[in-house]
Amino acid sequence: MDETVAEFIKRTILKIPMNELITILKAWDFLSENQLQTINFRQRKESVVQHLVWLCEEKQASVNDAALLDIICEDVDLFDMKQFKNSFKKILQRALKNVTVSFRETEENAVWIRIAWGTQYTKPNQYKPTYVVYYSQTPYAFTSSRLRRNAPLLGQALTVASKHHQIVKMDLRSRYLDSLKAIVFKQYNQIFESHNSTTPLQERNLGLDVNMDSRIIHENIVEKERVQQITQETFGDYPQPQLEFAQYKLETKFKSDLNGSILAEREEPLRCLIKFSSPHLLEALKSLAPAGIADAPLSPLLTCIPNKRMNYFKIRDK
Repeated sequence: MDETVAEFIKRTILKIPMNELITILKAWDFLSENQLQTINFRQRKESVVQHLVWLCEEKQASVNDAALLDIICEDVDLFDMKQFKNSFKKILQRALKNVTVSFRETEENAVWIRIAWGTQYTKPNQYKPTYVVYYSQTPYAFTSSRLRRNAPLLGQALTVASKHHQIVKMDLRSRYLDSLKAIVFKQYNQIFESHNSTTPLQERNLGLDVNMDSRIIHENIVEKERVQQITQETFGDYPQPQLEFAQYKLETKFKSDLNGSILAEREEPLRCLIKFSSPHLLEALKSLAPAGIADAPLSPLLTCIPNKRMNYFKIRDK
């Protein structure tokens, strides 16, 4: 690839906000999905850009390819933040006479929105506002609290102002906005493939007692290698997004071969709520099998949280 093309691609990518980079690269459709999965988007932007330019060189990108990327970026720049603010505010004020809306833009093409809700007859409650973070050119918004009465109105305002067909509602909650962003925008590298490591598993410190019987040592080494490999393939080598809990609602019919039992005659399903809590749940799950607390692999219901982008689950009989 020509040096001028490489420099053009580099400068173009540097202009793209990190939260929009994957979306634009997929729209460009020059690099394959497998190639994009080799990139650690949690690195510094300079490192990501360097890796992308190297991939483009490997595929011999042309001037036309670089120009197409630039056109796609220009389309993204057409988003009018001022128009978004005016439209969003107007929709809320039409529906609610008393509402206060404030905006603050950030460097990542995001706008923070503070909404103090009132009604037709009461003034806005400034002590219980809702905070919303919306990222331009995406169908995603993050809210600070669960809304009941005003949730449909907020969704309508975001949908119309952002010019998207719908704002995606996800069963995903956390106090950490960066972790939510990493999961929603696929910046989290949970890659289900073999990972290269500079240190072979055999050379790693597995914490074994040298005075143990050699056969037991060999068996332990094999088992610990297996657990480490499965854990690595499931969670990757990278820090996990920070979530504090995962909740599972179970609904199932009672099944028994015994006739006449009270539960067997029950028409309503049995309901159960299971909640896993931790200051850093995904890192805790990642450590279970290596610590010998759980068997490897863990249940997909636990390991699929970032991939499915949810930590609220409803499990029913098929």
